[in-house]
Amino acid sequence: MININYRDPRPIYEQVRDKFRQLIISGALPADYKMPSVRDMAGQLAINHNTIQRAYRELEADGYIYTVPGKGSFVCQQIEAAELRKKELYKKFDEIVKELELVGVSRAKLIELLEGENKDD
Repeated sequence: MININYRDPRPIYEQVRDKFRQLIISGALPADYKMPSVRDMAGQLAINHNTIQRAYRELEADGYIYTVPGKGSFVCQQIEAAELRKKELYKKFDEIVKELELVGVSRAKLIELLEGENKDD
């Protein structure tokens, strides 16, 4: 389910978080699915349990999972997770567009890129 790429420059917890986020958004992990325990996940990946705990903490803070004390962590509704991800991506998109405008990319060029008509780059 989760593989760690040791050549990836991102920290391991980010890789774990991002992979779970993809699985949740795609529907591979359905709503109310019980996430593997931190201890089990750390054992499977042969990494420190604090790394998994941090990934789970961020997933919960972002609204992808919820925790029931004494029961474990569970996947939130997919619609909620997808909407959260869209908001995150819209924010990143806005930041990228602003930066592209600052370096001189015209709005016409941005529209061309969005429409997939970019022929010269």
